[in-house]
Amino acid sequence: MRVCLILEGSYPYVHGGVSTWMHEYLQAMPDYEFVLWVIGAKEEDKGKFVYELPANVVEVHEVFLDSALRLKGDAGRKVRFTQEEEAAADKLMNCDKPDWDVLFRLFQEKKVNPVNFLMSEAFLNVLRELCKAEYPYVAYAQAFHTIRSMLLPVFYLCEQKVPEADYYHAICTGYAGLLGGLAVYKTGKKLLLTEHGIYSREREEEIIRAQWVIPDFKRHWIKFFYMLSDLAYKRATTVTSLFLNASKTQIDLGADASKCRVISNGIHYEKFCDIPLKKEDGIVDIGAVIRFAPIKDVKTLLYAFYELSQRNPNVRLHVLGGIDDEEYYDECVEIKENLNLQNVIFTGRVDVTKYMEKLDVTILTSLSEGQPLSVLESFAARRPCVTTDVGCCKELLDGASGDYLGTAGFIAPPMDRTGLANALERLCESREKRIAMGEIGQKRVEKNYKHATMMNKYREMYKEVQHHALYDTAL
Repeated sequence: MRVCLILEGSYPYVHGGVSTWMHEYLQAMPDYEFVLWVIGAKEEDKGKFVYELPANVVEVHEVFLDSALRLKGDAGRKVRFTQEEEAAADKLMNCDKPDWDVLFRLFQEKKVNPVNFLMSEAFLNVLRELCKAEYPYVAYAQAFHTIRSMLLPVFYLCEQKVPEADYYHAICTGYAGLLGGLAVYKTGKKLLLTEHGIYSREREEEIIRAQWVIPDFKRHWIKFFYMLSDLAYKRATTVTSLFLNASKTQIDLGADASKCRVISNGIHYEKFCDIPLKKEDGIVDIGAVIRFAPIKDVKTLLYAFYELSQRNPNVRLHVLGGIDDEEYYDECVEIKENLNLQNVIFTGRVDVTKYMEKLDVTILTSLSEGQPLSVLESFAARRPCVTTDVGCCKELLDGASGDYLGTAGFIAPPMDRTGLANALERLCESREKRIAMGEIGQKRVEKNYKHATMMNKYREMYKEVQHHALYDTAL
């Protein structure tokens, strides 16, 4: 069976997180052929993979969003729309659940040029009405360029050629979900959707903080990403999430409850369970397995550690991860130097299983997460953890309903440097406490979060889809 995996901004271009999960997923499925349909930000990254692709990856189709900026219009060719097409365009621009089949047909069958679409009389008419209704005090040129930058990548993706596969599996909503919806339209094949985090919620958080978004249009950008998620939820035959509350959120956002299921993350427990505890040396070594990216909030980590080290000088912080954002990394280096944090080590990318021997505890300060692998790995190695209260971190620390093992760490609100410092201080109080909590975490992972268990559930999902497809064909 050939499965087309649709990915956005992750594998195979960057390390960590979803990329690590995806690489191990492919390696664990040697009996399937995979086509990768991957969306990147910049065409200059074409072919620059940081992973050696497994042998069962038979094709890679790359699409880059900045390629849309180089599209040229067809001079002299006017775009004429039917009433149905104008209605779909109107709903699209208002981020109000358009008829996607009509839009896909425009670019797949009618071969409408995206630039010509954006210069058409129909587009300009809809934009004028939108400005009158929603943005009467915003400069028209500002509105035009905002809506254009929002829609141009969508139109560019809508005209892409769909790779051949038996089934399509999108690993997020957003632009990947849009391609998944296009695949369903073009081929009639089944679409599966897996969300590690709730994509639309994550984009909403980013847009609220973003400096590049004109304040008047923040609400519109947020609606835009919810609209894309709605498309993926509606077109997918199965929608998976990592934990129950995430599944409930998907349902609240429009996913059919009968399609939704939970498949928890799993790690290679055997790689971590026998890592020896660090020998007592009078220093508490804290590890943060995080990339240098704003969403990981390394800045708050540094300020929290500074507060901790003012109270307890016998601590050391190791930040284990690569650089996603050079500018952000430079800002973190500056903070480290300004605070004179000589007991902070930026290691770069390392072998976490080997480095874990140097650590007593770990910390995760993310602004958003799903079900972080780094926490599961820390627990498997008997290291308790401090996390922000995001995703299912609290569930990992304290256990889900029916789990009476106990607490394997402490939690604090996102961006709360004092709360994080307090939580770390509690772990620093006693080696015996750390060991006891670490053992609770290890038992929890052994029972609920093994990689083999996770992969068996995905195989079952593929077999179900295959069975239903054969049944549909027989009918």
